[in-house]
Amino acid sequence: MLSVSPRNRLALDNLNFFLADVRDGLGPYLAIWLLVTQAWDAGSIGVVMSVTGFATLVFQTPAGALIDAVRWKRAAIAGGAGIVAIAAVVMVATPSFAVVFGSQIVLGAAAAVFTPALAAITLGLTGPAAYGVRVARNEAFNHAGNAAAALLAGLLAHLFSAEAIFWLLALMGLLSAASALAIDGKAIDHDIARGLTTGDHGGLQPSSLGVLLQVRGLLMLTVAVSLFHLGNAAMLPMVGQKLALLRGADVAFTYMSACIVVAQLVMVGVAALAARYVDTLGRRPLFLIAFAVLPVRGLLYTVTDDPIALLAIQSLDGIGAGLFGVLFPVMIADLTRGTGHTNLALGASSMIWGGAASLSFVLAGTMASLVDYDAAFICLAFIAAAGGAVFAFAVPETRGLLPAKSGAVPAVGGVS
Repeated sequence: MLSVSPRNRLALDNLNFFLADVRDGLGPYLAIWLLVTQAWDAGSIGVVMSVTGFATLVFQTPAGALIDAVRWKRAAIAGGAGIVAIAAVVMVATPSFAVVFGSQIVLGAAAAVFTPALAAITLGLTGPAAYGVRVARNEAFNHAGNAAAALLAGLLAHLFSAEAIFWLLALMGLLSAASALAIDGKAIDHDIARGLTTGDHGGLQPSSLGVLLQVRGLLMLTVAVSLFHLGNAAMLPMVGQKLALLRGADVAFTYMSACIVVAQLVMVGVAALAARYVDTLGRRPLFLIAFAVLPVRGLLYTVTDDPIALLAIQSLDGIGAGLFGVLFPVMIADLTRGTGHTNLALGASSMIWGGAASLSFVLAGTMASLVDYDAAFICLAFIAAAGGAVFAFAVPETRGLLPAKSGAVPAVGGVS
């Protein structure tokens, strides 16, 4: 276990807090601003909103491979955060279609870099033994940052103007860059950061990329989490649409803001609990809770249209998403130990489930149009349950697995 100094601990805490808003970009605030302030049509808004996710998907795997290969991981985060800050200022200064479209591509590409770079820095500072606990702490600060940013964005927009949200994002970008550079680069073990291990199993040499395709547990984990996001991604937007139709836009907007804050606060608590139990109970039992909560949440959405009740149901998202944020990168690191391609695997798996999340909106929207919203929620719930079944029967406990390239891992979880 590597020792993390107080300086690096504080810098990593700050980085996760400030990067939370930067990594997610402007999100729904951009759509509202373009519609209300700039009088854009819905079609143009849809195009610029979708390009961010598409750019993230395209760059996700190359970004993971890049972070595995380079030693300037802190600079990658700092540079990406600085670019996000510039893009936010450029968009508010020149809100033309070309500028906003290009800026959204930049935001998506930066988001693809942040995830593997932050995971690599964390692993390189802590080592595998303390990685799970530190990732849980990262997630707690990340969700706290998201909640704080949502509250600040709403307050600034109310007191000043919607443009203040762009300046908030720019400020968060600069603070993220400063936090990344405050980490002591010499304390990062770049071999451990990419999943390499010392010892008698091949030394510090990365394996061929083909080894990732032989790690059955990694493939099945990707299938399971893809089903998780196929069932989960569209749930909250569908609730917002349902409320807008039943209760009006004012209720829907208020509810959406409350949902974000409530879910993020629940995630902070869940991440803190995960830090306590991830190494004692293991990864599988905690992840099974996340899978179990999701279909229950989907089915509960069909039994009420009351905004307060729906807000209470949405708090369950804090449990599922909170556990996912902690356990997914930890299990990827477990399954790829010894390969030297941990961050590539993280990026590739994230690209696949990110695509599934995008399809979730198409599937749910089609179902709601052909039948109704309750049918869409039931469909999403069953997909989520299928993901839980795949995880329960095909993904092993990964705590304590030997390095994958050693060939000593059980076939169900390592090299077949």
